[in-house]
Amino acid sequence: MPYYQRNPRQFTPRAPVKTFRDLEVYQKTMEASVLIMKNLKAKLARLGFPFAEQFTNGAMAIPLFIAEAHSVRFADNHSGKILLERSMAGCNKMVVYLEQIRGMYGSRLADEGLVEDLIKRYSDVRTKIFHLEKSWEKFQREKQA
Repeated sequence: MPYYQRNPRQFTPRAPVKTFRDLEVYQKTMEASVLIMKNLKAKLARLGFPFAEQFTNGAMAIPLFIAEAHSVRFADNHSGKILLERSMAGCNKMVVYLEQIRGMYGSRLADEGLVEDLIKRYSDVRTKIFHLEKSWEKFQREKQA
């Protein structure tokens, strides 16, 4: 049996992106920041996590960079790419903070599985942001040709 008959959902086109809110990377990073604010922020404050403010600011910075990148890329593609690079760096920083939290508090966190889930989410979305940057580069090259 040919492959295309075994997997009828092999390709589904994505909905067109009209605003930054349509970007999957924005949605995923916003979702992660909400989870952090709702489920970790207060617990980390009680435990005395020394980097709590930087951690929560970093969680919000990533979707902010993505939103800004989407806006400026039309006028200045280079600036948009720099903002995407900053959002990828932010994802890496969040993984570092989360690993620090896991190492310091591990079993004292009721949501130990949440920390692992967030590490995976930030790692995965970082790759997706990289692919978004490459697609923007391709679009820019096609536009100039």
